[in-house]
Amino acid sequence: MSQRTALPVLDRRHRPLRDLRVSVTDRCNFRCTYCMPRAAFGAGHAFLPREQILSFEELERTCRLFASLGVTKIRLTGGEPLLRADLPRLVERLATIDGVELSLTTNGSLLERLAQPLRDAGLSRITVSLDSLDPDVFRTMSDSDVPVSQVLRGIEAAERAGLRPLKVNTVVRRGVNDAGIVDLARHFKGSGVVLRFIEFMDVGTTNRWQQSAVVPAARIVERIAAELPLEPVPAANPSDVARRYRYLDGTGEIGVIASVTEPFCGDCSRARLSADGHLYTCLFATEGTDLRPLLRDGSPDERLTALIESIWQARTDRYSELRAVTPPKRRIEMSYIGG
Repeated sequence: MSQRTALPVLDRRHRPLRDLRVSVTDRCNFRCTYCMPRAAFGAGHAFLPREQILSFEELERTCRLFASLGVTKIRLTGGEPLLRADLPRLVERLATIDGVELSLTTNGSLLERLAQPLRDAGLSRITVSLDSLDPDVFRTMSDSDVPVSQVLRGIEAAERAGLRPLKVNTVVRRGVNDAGIVDLARHFKGSGVVLRFIEFMDVGTTNRWQQSAVVPAARIVERIAAELPLEPVPAANPSDVARRYRYLDGTGEIGVIASVTEPFCGDCSRARLSADGHLYTCLFATEGTDLRPLLRDGSPDERLTALIESIWQARTDRYSELRAVTPPKRRIEMSYIGG
């Protein structure tokens, strides 16, 4: 087993490697308009062949190598990670990595059945994507036949299983679901669930992103605070992406993620691994490095570790800070590398 290094691995902007997002599949049963729009991911879309997707053994090996370089948080993503067969078995393997907190992000559609098996396997935390409580708005944003009630039952199952603190993420699009912001806040207020609102981002190139569709995080906070008074909470860690606010009556908190209006590139400590083994150092990346050949040709851990370390040390990414001055390029889709 690889040993953790004594010093953190730093990129060229002195940001440590601390977090790893691991996509376990590029498939999803939703077609959310901001992530995997049906126009680009329809019936004829070619998903990754099974033989190209990393095995559980390969994923465990890679995660252990990242842990040896200083990663302390691993989050399983997709696509929709719960579509990956026998996922609790992978969780069980990753949960044995010393010093690492293991979490998962899901659309919640399959969570009612899998929450307890995932918890039993060693999953620490879970985040559920939920963009509206209104059945019609939810259907519009997810572009699926899964009812919002099914996702809510999944959230309840996760709470019963002890997957806490449980977070719910809401992507806000002007004129689509922003009218339901306060309703969501009221629903989860006092429940122990941490609700986080995310500005609509230009991840990939298929979601038809426009600045005019972004509801600024500051405006989201204003709307909620006007009815449910809030106060800011200091960040627990410099790399936290959400600005936190708590209700003045002590009944919980919300968060806002303002990648568009208030970029946080300066503290970003996240690397991303695609389901087919490509390493990306930014959510808005245009290209990655394929680790799969080294995983499958018998290369020793030392060679893989050295490659990962060199990639991170060369990193200069700060797309969100440069969005206004950087010409548009084709970017990797969020469904391929997770959020």
